[in-house]
Amino acid sequence: MRSLRTSLGAALAAVLLSAAPATAAGEDGGFAIEDPRVTESSGLAASRAHPGVYWTHNDQDRPRVFAVDSRTGKTVATVTFRGVGTPRDMEAISVGADGNVYVGDIGDNLDGSWDHVWIYRFPEPERLRDQTVEATQYTVRYADGPRNAEALMVHPTTGRVYIASKHEDGGGLYEGPARLSAGGPNVFRRIGEVPWVTDGAFSPDGDELVLRGYFSARAYAWKDGRLGAEKRLSAPIQRQSESVTYTVDGSALMYGSEGTNSEVARVPVEGARPAPSGGGSAAPGTSGATPGPPGGSGDGGGGGGNTTVGVLVLAGAGALVLLWRRGRRRG
Repeated sequence: MRSLRTSLGAALAAVLLSAAPATAAGEDGGFAIEDPRVTESSGLAASRAHPGVYWTHNDQDRPRVFAVDSRTGKTVATVTFRGVGTPRDMEAISVGADGNVYVGDIGDNLDGSWDHVWIYRFPEPERLRDQTVEATQYTVRYADGPRNAEALMVHPTTGRVYIASKHEDGGGLYEGPARLSAGGPNVFRRIGEVPWVTDGAFSPDGDELVLRGYFSARAYAWKDGRLGAEKRLSAPIQRQSESVTYTVDGSALMYGSEGTNSEVARVPVEGARPAPSGGGSAAPGTSGATPGPPGGSGDGGGGGGNTTVGVLVLAGAGALVLLWRRGRRRG
């Protein structure tokens, strides 16, 4: 998403640089995406077929995604999909229990300039190597009209697809049909109200939905296909907070950011049971992710340093958002 980034990016970066405490390398237990082609990592999804590997993609790019090894931060496969049109603004990615990868070409920076958006689906490759795969393209329309969105989530048990729209005054949670159809428009209907959302993810058991924005993250109880009780999560401070996903075992949340050599911070889920052997974010044959760059929350406990920084950032961000709104109105 470029509109907010252009208005707030430089000023927010200055706040972060001046306020953030020094963090020892590896304290966050995450990794950095080393591929120089990945400059706008807008979505993040844990691979089901390849533990320790995460799928990501750029905003406005060719129809392709990158498989990144969390142990090294290196791209281990570039998957290009054919059978679809030219992507406009790919903003989200999710892996379904059906073994398919879903990519949401759902961004619309003009908040309603397109009367439809797309979802691309392709089978998660059994072997990680550069390859081209056949994909299915689904046309999506919203029952209450066009809108901008950056979050697409596939429920791990029902397989139903959900989209969270994005707006400065709050967005909506939209439910897709029980089964997507490639033969005609798939109408998504509003079922709930959500804050400003840049990405989201269901827990592996499907009992919780996490939604993140630029300055916060929230978890919602999920029951009978609807939002339940809400709680605020301890999320890392990142320059461009764009993505979130659970580890395969549900023991932690992985928070991603945009930019070259962007960071992915690992934050343990409070109250999560110990990860089974071979699970979590570790790459195959390893006991954990290679330490990444500083910037993550580490213990997920929201310690004093992060709390202080969060207050400073939120205060500065609030003022910046007001300035941005005023500038937009004047324009």
